[in-house]
This record gives sequence, C-alpha cells and structure tokens, in this order.
Amino acid sequence: MSKQPTRDLGGVIVATALPYRENPSAPAGLEVDYDRFAEHCRWVVESGCRGVGPNGSLGEYSSLTDEERRKVAQTAIEAVGDDGVVVVGVHGAGSHQARHWAELAAEDGADGLLCLPPTMYRANRRDVIEHYEAINEVGLPIMAYNNPIDTKVDLTPDLVAELAQLDNVVAIKEFSGDVRRVLEIKEVAPDLQVVAGADDVALESLAMGATGWFAGFPNVFPRESVELFDLVGKGDFQQAYDLYAPLVAAFRWDSRTEFVQAIKQCMDQVGRYGGPCRPPRGALLPEVADRVRADMTRAVDALAQRR
Repeated sequence: MSKQPTRDLGGVIVATALPYRENPSAPAGLEVDYDRFAEHCRWVVESGCRGVGPNGSLGEYSSLTDEERRKVAQTAIEAVGDDGVVVVGVHGAGSHQARHWAELAAEDGADGLLCLPPTMYRANRRDVIEHYEAINEVGLPIMAYNNPIDTKVDLTPDLVAELAQLDNVVAIKEFSGDVRRVLEIKEVAPDLQVVAGADDVALESLAMGATGWFAGFPNVFPRESVELFDLVGKGDFQQAYDLYAPLVAAFRWDSRTEFVQAIKQCMDQVGRYGGPCRPPRGALLPEVADRVRADMTRAVDALAQRR
C-alpha cells in the first residue's frame, strides 16, 4: 500500500539527532552513521511517535556536506516508510537554497517540509514572505519555523497569518517560548496548525491548543512524550502535569545553546546512541555535562518510580 498524501503535520514528530562514527577521512573526523540513524528513526516511530524530522538544527544540517544532507533525508524516508510522516528540514540562507532542498525532498518522497526564514540574515517582512513564496511553489505541505532566538527574525502572529495565505503553509512550529502566541495565532489564522516547538513549554503550548509537538527529547523519551501528548488531548491535565513536571528540568536543555550536545548525552545516558557532534559544536564543558547528567538522572528516577 502506498502512502497517502497528508496536509496534517500534527502529533509528536521527532527532530531526530544525527549519529556519527569516527573516520579520519571524513569531515572533522566524523562520518554519518546512516545505519544507526535508520534504526533510530524506526525506533521512535515504533515507540508511538507520528514521524521524524531529519535535517533540523538538532540534526546538525549546517555541518553536513550537500551529499550527506540529502542522504540523511533519504535514509529517514526509507526507514519510516508508510509507518509515519517525514518532515524534512529545508533551511537555507536564501530562498533559492531552501527551494533547492525542498525540491529534492519532494523528489525523494518527503511528506512535508520544515523551514526557517532566511538564515544568517535578519530578513525583513517582505524578504520573509518571498522566501516562503518560493518554497510554496514546490507543492509539499510546509511547517514554517519561528525561532527568533537563533535567526533574529520573529514570525509574529500577524506575519504568520499572512504566510498562512499561501496554499501549502499548513503549520507553524512556535519556538519563541511565549505560550501566548498559540492562541494569538489561532485567532488570526484559525486554519493553521500550531505546533509546540520548545520542549520546556510543551505542556503549556498543548494546553493552549497546539495540535502538534515537533520535539527534541522524544529522541530520549519517545513513549513518555506520546503519553504526555495524548493525556493533554484527552483533557487529563493533572496526569499530564504529573508526568511533565519531573521531566521539565531535562527538557529545558532543548532551549539552551548546547541543546544538541545535551540531548545526545541524554540519549547515551538511557542506552541510546547519541555520540559526538561536528564543529562548531564541541563537547560539553565538564561542569555543563554534570548539570545535564543531574537533570537527566532526576527525570529517569521519576519515571522509574512512576512505573
């Protein structure tokens, strides 16, 4: 049975971390471990997550060669198959670059696209709209990505409402950290799916009406993340809170500068392979690694008691 096209980019979609293995001839001495990546994509989907999002910031897309970046997306698409959705990151400095990656994703069978506004440039309103107009022409469903912390471009609710007029912009990943945005966006763009983007305000965003969670820590806790999402969906906020509160100290690392290294370390801590990062991301400083480990230990202990 062939996969049916979807414009629904809700549910728990994992911004997949990317495993490397040592190879002196590879960039920075690290090559992508595609087999391990495929296994990880299958694991999170088999654990209940709706799909995966390769080539996001957590996937270190900007550290990849062009050949690696496409193969990462292809690997995820093949690994997930008909069992989930694959929303490929197509971020680029300019619309011509983002559109190029969008066209390749469409050719390779992606279900949707995750796209930041122009990277490495503080784009104005006109530039942002033209950026998404170019990607819209590719024809795949688009989840716009608001991350004003890293891009210095804020997709404010009124701007999001304008982007929502494009046929293929169906969702917004909201990473500003301001949960008030969820209702503001729903008011001005009622047909747009609002997706929680920051793990440490996931419960708050879902409670305000977000219908998806494009998340980092399901790389570590996929089943628990899906349970949290489902509890909120059923309106069981007390049980959702009881599950979320012990995890949120670990989840806060999703919103910090060292989020990639931190999430990979947390994966290692629970027996999944996280491994090293490519430059410019270096190893965590010892004192930071200790803090991550302590926050993660509390989360793991709380889950063990809950079981």
